[in-house]
Amino acid sequence: MPAPVLTVRLRPTMLSDLDDVIEIENDAANLPFITPWERTQHEGAVRFPDFRHFIVEAGPGFERAGFVILQGCRSQHRSVELKRIVLQSKGQGLGRACVRLLKQMAFRDLHAHRFWLDVKTLNTRAQALYASEGFVEEGRLRESVRVNIDGVDGYDSLILMSMLDREYAARVAMGLEALA
Repeated sequence: MPAPVLTVRLRPTMLSDLDDVIEIENDAANLPFITPWERTQHEGAVRFPDFRHFIVEAGPGFERAGFVILQGCRSQHRSVELKRIVLQSKGQGLGRACVRLLKQMAFRDLHAHRFWLDVKTLNTRAQALYASEGFVEEGRLRESVRVNIDGVDGYDSLILMSMLDREYAARVAMGLEALA
């Protein structure tokens, strides 16, 4: 029997959503993989036109499931960054569904030439997802972020990954991208 199709949508974040955004971001399951923002940073991302800040809604009732942030949406270089993706549920295909929606938005709606992200080396699950979705590793920023895991201070490296518009178009032509 095939896996059920996950219904996911992105809606613009409202200032009234920010308490929930902060709560999701500061969840112990998410903290090792991100550098949390202060509320004022999220407020800026909601208001500033270069950003797109979305609430992820999923399931039959479109319950709140996380949030995503794009940056560089007005870049003259047409280089859009997946700044943040933070989800409450893990291992249910929600991340993949979000990444596919975001790729479509970046290339089709924002006319990006390059869609890029960085991911901590300790976040192997996300690295595997991005690679399987066509993102290519460009390089590493060695020990560029400070981390505290289980009370131990240290540093982690960031892996830079990207996809170009022609790579996305090739994936579409091969049927690897579901178009809405």
